[in-house]
Amino acid sequence: MNTTTSSATMIEEDGGAAISIVETDKTGSSTSPLKLPKTLMITCAIASRPRAGDVVVVRALSDNATYNQLELPTGRLAKINPGDTLVGVLGSRRALKGFVGDVPERISVGDELHLLNMGGVMGRCTGHHSSLDDAIRLQVLGFACDEMGRVMNIADAALPLAEMLGETAPFVVIAGTCMNSGKTFAATELIRQATRAGMCVASGKLSGVAALRDTLNMADHGAVATASFLDCGLASTVGVENLAHVAKSIIRQLNESNPDLIVLELGDGVLGGYGVDSFFDDAELRDATAALVLCASDFVGAWGGIELLRRRGASVDLVAGSVTDSQMGEDYIEREFGVPAVNARRGGERLFQLIAAKLPNAEVGTIELSD
Repeated sequence: MNTTTSSATMIEEDGGAAISIVETDKTGSSTSPLKLPKTLMITCAIASRPRAGDVVVVRALSDNATYNQLELPTGRLAKINPGDTLVGVLGSRRALKGFVGDVPERISVGDELHLLNMGGVMGRCTGHHSSLDDAIRLQVLGFACDEMGRVMNIADAALPLAEMLGETAPFVVIAGTCMNSGKTFAATELIRQATRAGMCVASGKLSGVAALRDTLNMADHGAVATASFLDCGLASTVGVENLAHVAKSIIRQLNESNPDLIVLELGDGVLGGYGVDSFFDDAELRDATAALVLCASDFVGAWGGIELLRRRGASVDLVAGSVTDSQMGEDYIEREFGVPAVNARRGGERLFQLIAAKLPNAEVGTIELSD
């Protein structure tokens, strides 16, 4: 048995594993850094040490009534049909309200994996939220490879990790107590309002599981540049011990567009499986944050998030999210917790004005918004 080693994935070739050509039907957006064609070379060798980010080609074996779409590199959603040949990347997910899964220790052609998210992150599903059906089953056809048989990985096109932040435009961080707490809506509304006020805004997503939906949404609301952990070669931030290096890399990339403001979303919650808490352990990032927005779903979550972040040396400047969907929520938080609260759907202008007042160039907050 011969052994060929890629940068991290061990490939076992029995008598010289075959490399074949396949025509694929749909490619997940999680592969987008590599700009893959529809026709791919694949190796059918056994991966004895597969790693997150490896590009895998599979055949869909089942359907799912509630989770059956794949986000393409264009951002368009395409229905997955049993029998489709799909391209995605290996990765892990820890979604409290979605799928949970990991990269198996060994993968052979014919093995079954599962679709863990709409971006095409694939792994062995170990559980899911009660509102979802079983994850779509996938049969492994092989790993996308180059002419030498080396497995492709999205890390091959990654931004270099940054140790230091360097000079940066002011940035606002939007964190949440959980997934689906209103973070992306608050981020996009802030981008929209700041853009209307004449600011050049860049935006990024620092944690979560790979998909383009949120960064495309940011661009749709006016962001002149976007970036995410996917650009750092990560299928997800599960297992990332120090999110600070990822964050600094993204911020440095966004600063290349010379923005007046950077809006950063931390996917998932400040507690969970995506390493969000390690962002706040970095003193350089804490000190450089112009404003911190916390999105919460209820009063206990809002109080707990404020207190947890305070213990990590970060002060919440504003509370948003579904807890502010009623005026009572805003009033209660401001009265009992002493933190401004704004509903992004109803009070986008006030959201921007409160954040703008925190920026180093505070006079920006006095800009009148156009009708």
